[in-house]
Amino acid sequence: MVVFLADRTNLQSKRLHGRIGNRLNGKFDNVRRRRAEPREAGPYRVVADVNPRQFLDDDEYPVTAARIEIGFQLHTGEPHEYYWFNWIEPDRSLLVGWHQDDTHDDLGPIHLQVNDGATPVAHEPAGFIDSHPLDVVERRLDSLRDAVLTVEWDRERPVGLDLAALPNG
Repeated sequence: MVVFLADRTNLQSKRLHGRIGNRLNGKFDNVRRRRAEPREAGPYRVVADVNPRQFLDDDEYPVTAARIEIGFQLHTGEPHEYYWFNWIEPDRSLLVGWHQDDTHDDLGPIHLQVNDGATPVAHEPAGFIDSHPLDVVERRLDSLRDAVLTVEWDRERPVGLDLAALPNG
């Protein structure tokens, strides 16, 4: 059992992203921290390479390379952090991710998003986790397999999510 302190007021971005990287090191390959691109919010991303067939426990999964990208923006003016927790398959131009930010206010503070390349194809409300960022990472990792496997496809393009198959966002 991992215990996280609830006090998030003294979190520092570089240190937090370093700790996220440490958490991912034992589970994934080539874990690294990088500066966010100018189009990305927040200062950093932690990137980890993953073998989808192994992670999803599916020897028939159609691709053999994916990555996870996680980033937090700590000082938002909101009572909670913003974050982006994405599964990316470059070969199929798929992105599946939870985004807690200031977009899609009609869906609540967090949404689960599916992209076909740079084009969003689905946005669904998702469960808000009011917890320390490291706990958020653990809980999203626990739900990631289900989120990826609920992506619906049409002619080899992602078109949405099978919400009935998604346990609890």
